[in-house]
Amino acid sequence: MPGDEGGVAGLAAGMLLVATPVLLDPNFADTVVLLLDVDEEGALGVVLNRPSPVSVAEVLGQWSAAVAEPHVLFHGGPVGTDAALAVALLRDPADVPVGFRAVRGSLGLLDLDTPTELLAGSLAGLRIFAGYAGWSPGQLEVEVDEGSWYVVPAEALDAFRGDTAALWRDVLRRQPGELAWHSTRPVDPELN
Repeated sequence: MPGDEGGVAGLAAGMLLVATPVLLDPNFADTVVLLLDVDEEGALGVVLNRPSPVSVAEVLGQWSAAVAEPHVLFHGGPVGTDAALAVALLRDPADVPVGFRAVRGSLGLLDLDTPTELLAGSLAGLRIFAGYAGWSPGQLEVEVDEGSWYVVPAEALDAFRGDTAALWRDVLRRQPGELAWHSTRPVDPELN
């Protein structure tokens, strides 16, 4: 399946990119990105910890009751901000609804043209992202090699947390070894 190939530095669909302190691009500083597709054409993901003030009800009313708290759109990234991507978690991996495409395990993308009534009871989580993060072939590998991203395993519920403010720290904190120490860095290293 496209996106499941392992790449340089463990890059694969379903992994997380955690911004390192050297990544100063305001689009990605202090972000956690869920990779949705990684192949020879590049990589695509969504930023998990950038909620917007726009409610899902304002833009995609039929989906407002289905999305995880908070019921807002998330800034998925700087590319295609006028389009929406839906990340979903299946309640039962054996019950795959129409319009669902697996990314890794029970986590996948959901086609927002799917009638909501066809999904009743099928999803354990849903989040809608305006825009996405995209990298051309080799670009993300270079950024990882330069030290801009930590590449770590995702947990399915990372994409559906109600409070995303501590996601960056929590993801790092659960990593083995010295990587967990990075979760304690101050927001402003000058204050250390």
